[in-house]
Amino acid sequence: MLAGWALTLAVYRPGFAMYDTLIQYQQVLSGRYDDWHPPAMARLWAALRWIAPGQAPLFVVQVTLYWLGFALLAVALARNGRARAAALLGAIALLPPFLGWQVVVLKDAQMIGALLAVTGMIGAARLAGRAPGALVWGGAGVLLLYAALVRANAIFAVAPLLAMLVPLGWRGRVALALGGVAAAIALSPVINHQLLDAHDSGVTRTQPLYDLAGIAVRAPGADVGLSADSVARLAARHCVKPYFWDPLSDGGPCGVDAAPLAKMPVDRLYRLWIGAVLRHPFAYAEHRFAHLNSTMRWLVPYRWPGAAPTLRTERNDVGLESPGAVARAVQRFGGYVVETPLGWPFMWFGCALAGLVALGRGESAEAALARALFVSALAGEASFAAISIASDLRYHLWAMIAAAIALVIGWPAFDRRRLGIGAAVVAIACLAGVAARIILPLPPLTYLGMLG
Repeated sequence: MLAGWALTLAVYRPGFAMYDTLIQYQQVLSGRYDDWHPPAMARLWAALRWIAPGQAPLFVVQVTLYWLGFALLAVALARNGRARAAALLGAIALLPPFLGWQVVVLKDAQMIGALLAVTGMIGAARLAGRAPGALVWGGAGVLLLYAALVRANAIFAVAPLLAMLVPLGWRGRVALALGGVAAAIALSPVINHQLLDAHDSGVTRTQPLYDLAGIAVRAPGADVGLSADSVARLAARHCVKPYFWDPLSDGGPCGVDAAPLAKMPVDRLYRLWIGAVLRHPFAYAEHRFAHLNSTMRWLVPYRWPGAAPTLRTERNDVGLESPGAVARAVQRFGGYVVETPLGWPFMWFGCALAGLVALGRGESAEAALARALFVSALAGEASFAAISIASDLRYHLWAMIAAAIALVIGWPAFDRRRLGIGAAVVAIACLAGVAARIILPLPPLTYLGMLG
């Protein structure tokens, strides 16, 4: 694991920077922040900037946390006589869809690093047969808070993970998870705007805007705050896309038609959103299922965009550099791997569900830790049914990694018959995914092409 960490730093330094990374770094340089990208991450970047310019400090942080989480779990398994399981964790850490995105300085990689470190800290103690100490819980609490702040819907994975790791009964765990979600929703705006001094960018309007437009084109005449002419143009231009919301943004081809929603006061927009969902549940469900299928990458064409790890840093004039030729070659290989079931979020979701059922009520340390990871993965993925506006693979990486780790750790505790049935169901779903990739026409391979 130490060698993997060192090799990752050597090959991928100083880390890849995408468009989102560039925007955040510009905020760090200017000292002016907004909440479109996580202010917590930008503030951490600003605090670490004295170490080195560019993306290198955050790159080192997320890579170190990533390998630390895997290392703590692997050492604990090896000490328990499960050397092959420990080695398998190393293989998971090196899997191109996982490591290939972890070396990109993004909020998703920051979240994954934090949650993996927490899992390693708490899990190593539990696998060793001891309760985590106060220092461990304190460090885990800081990392969990950061993970919850660094992605808009991260709390739906973070709160269940915490609830499953603490020694409580099921009622206490449900209460803790629901309370954590409610607290995050209520307090995140306060933390971002007042404590971290980030300006309101209007990001909170994107979800209702996307859903209202989706309802409008599927239920003509629905009261969604748009004129009939605007709705007709949305439908004619195919601007409500399962893949992402971008055609409805300010710079998108239908931004003018969606502008009344984008400029509406937030409280009024949310009331309109909830009312439209209640009045047109079938149109809403059709819209959300289309997006869920897209973002989970089930019945989609071959080379559905947004999956392959990035190959180079976004062009910029602020000093963000790109890793070398070896890193690019490995990333290209990752681009092929993500087209296999290993890069399909729905496959890992199915594995997590099958694993959770196969664990039953086992109470061993392995079963408890695997159960916590499965629940976190399933809850986080379930949130995409209602809270998601884009289909990038990186949004699902925590759930995919958590499911893979849990399958390894929980192996001795599984009911093999249940696990076999679950694996068969997942295989059938994968066959449907393969068929879709053979039958459906190739999608546009550029951002402008996906915009239409």
